[in-house]
Amino acid sequence: MEAVLADLRAEGEELDALVAALDGAAWRTPTPAPRWTIAHQIAHLAWTDERAAQAAADPSGFAVEVKKAAAAPDTFVDEGAEQGAVAPPETLLARWRAGREVLLRMLAGQPRRARLPWYGPSMSVLSMASARLMETWAHGQDVADALGVRRTPTARLRHVARLCVRSRGYAYVVRGLAPPAEEFRVELVAPDGALWTYGPEGAAQRVTGPALDFCLLVTQRVHRDDVAVVAQGPDAERWLDIAQAFAGPPGPGRPPGTGHGHC
Repeated sequence: MEAVLADLRAEGEELDALVAALDGAAWRTPTPAPRWTIAHQIAHLAWTDERAAQAAADPSGFAVEVKKAAAAPDTFVDEGAEQGAVAPPETLLARWRAGREVLLRMLAGQPRRARLPWYGPSMSVLSMASARLMETWAHGQDVADALGVRRTPTARLRHVARLCVRSRGYAYVVRGLAPPAEEFRVELVAPDGALWTYGPEGAAQRVTGPALDFCLLVTQRVHRDDVAVVAQGPDAERWLDIAQAFAGPPGPGRPPGTGHGHC
């Protein structure tokens, strides 16, 4: 847990360094996410960090937020980002920084076996920390692409990859489909050349490729045609078409030739 929280802090600090010196005009730079500027990306992270901290500190209050989201499933995320994005950049940045610190303290103080409510299934404290790292990394990628910055992938991607693998079933459930019962094998080449493996070695359904490409695909930051991720087996092929690591309604994905490496 300590390692995940340290990596969550580091991921936030890396993104913070990208936006801290931007002027007001730069905060309005469009990102690959339709209708979202850099300000929208940071506002979304601030909002979700606050909701995650609330889920840990005040589950009943968070349940009210879940009801609000259920009443507007297709718009509540955009509304939260829009409300935060109108603040002056210095105010938004201060809000995000403060929320990150609160979240880190709240997660560190939770019992290790606690489960926290969320917009999808409840999550372990460890998975919640990994999910916050995943979102920070993914939205940070949109910011980096908007600024034309090529980030160096780090070992922190292991948390993202693990969460992407564990969320396989959710991609089906959120679309009203039954997840395949058969286990999958996922083999990913880490940034340092090591091999990260998940699932039984002899599984017929297999996914292989660079860890960075896999994480970009399952967080829907790129189109499948733009990554070197390979599926073997019909169920694995189907999964890569609908893969989604984040909670909420099915994402539309990105069109080919956009996102990472194309902005």
